[in-house]
Amino acid sequence: MSEIAGTFDFEDFHRIAEKVRNWGRWGDDDQIGTLNHITPERLTAAAGLVKRGVSFDLGIRLDSNGPQPGKYGRANPIHVMTETGADQDFPGGLRCADDYIVMPLQGATQWDGLAHVFYDGKLYNGFPASDVTPHGAKSLGIENLGKGVAGRGILLDVADHKGVDWLAMGEVITPEDLEEVAAAQGVEVRSGDVLCFRTGWRQKFHADGASEFMAGEPGIGMATIEWLHEKEIAAIASDNWAIEVLNPSGDLFGGEIEGMFDNVHMILIRDMGMTLGEIFDFDELAADCSADGVWEFFFCAPPLKVTGGVGSPINPLAIK
Repeated sequence: MSEIAGTFDFEDFHRIAEKVRNWGRWGDDDQIGTLNHITPERLTAAAGLVKRGVSFDLGIRLDSNGPQPGKYGRANPIHVMTETGADQDFPGGLRCADDYIVMPLQGATQWDGLAHVFYDGKLYNGFPASDVTPHGAKSLGIENLGKGVAGRGILLDVADHKGVDWLAMGEVITPEDLEEVAAAQGVEVRSGDVLCFRTGWRQKFHADGASEFMAGEPGIGMATIEWLHEKEIAAIASDNWAIEVLNPSGDLFGGEIEGMFDNVHMILIRDMGMTLGEIFDFDELAADCSADGVWEFFFCAPPLKVTGGVGSPINPLAIK
C-alpha cells in the first residue's frame, strides 16, 4: 500500500479547480459538461470504427453477487418476482411473469451524473446546490444525458502494461502512465474521446471479494485532472469503483490531499463537468484489443432517464 496523503494540498486543489473550470464554456444553461466535446463530426467518425461487427458488454450483472458491502447507503440489487404465472387464469391459457428490481442507481456499472458531487454550495456550471432536493435534482439530472454517451472510446490497459493482474491499492495512475500506455498500444488520445482505463480491479473483485474490492483502490490522481482537461476528454470510465486513487483511512478513504475525500471527483464533476463511469468490466474487451492490436471502438452507454437522478446504472457497449 503506497502512502499518498499529503502529495497535494488545499491550495493545489483550488488552483487546479479554477484552471479546469468549464462553467459557462457551453452556455449558462449547459447541463452535459464535457460531453459537448462529442461533436456531430466526431460521432460520425466514431461510427466508422465498427469494422468487424463484434460487440463487448462492459457492464456487470445486476444481482446479489455485486460489489456493494451495504455501507454508505448502497447495497447490491434486489430482484423480486411479482408474478410467476402461478394462480393465474387468463382467457386462452395465457400465463405471465413480472418482476421488480430495487437498487441504488450507483450500485453497479454506472454513470456519476453532474449533480452527484458538489462543494461550497455550488454544482457544475454554478447551479445552486439547493437544486438537489429530496425529490431529485432540479438541475443537472441524469435525464439530461438521455441522448446517450456515444462516441469514440479508447481503452488504456494500465495493469497489463505494468505486467500485473491488478494494480496495488493506493497506486496512483499519472498522466505519464496514460501517455506511456497509449504509445505502447499505438492508440492516439483525441478530443471527444471516452477514455476507459483498466486497473485489473475487476479481477481483484473475483479473486478477493467485495470487501477487498471496496476497501480502497488504484486510480487516477490530481495530476491527471489537467491532462484530461487539455485532452478534451468527454467522459472517463474505469473498472474500479471510484475512478480515483484511494487508501483505507478511518471510516472513509484517504486520497492525495490530507483531510479531503473524493477530491478528484469534486473537481472533475463540479468544476470540469465530466461524467464518470465506474465498476466497468473491461477484461473481455482488453483481451480482444490485445489480440488484434486495435484499442479504439464505438462506445455507447445511455443512462436510464430517471428524472432528477444523480446517477444511473448502464449496460455499456464497445463495438468494433
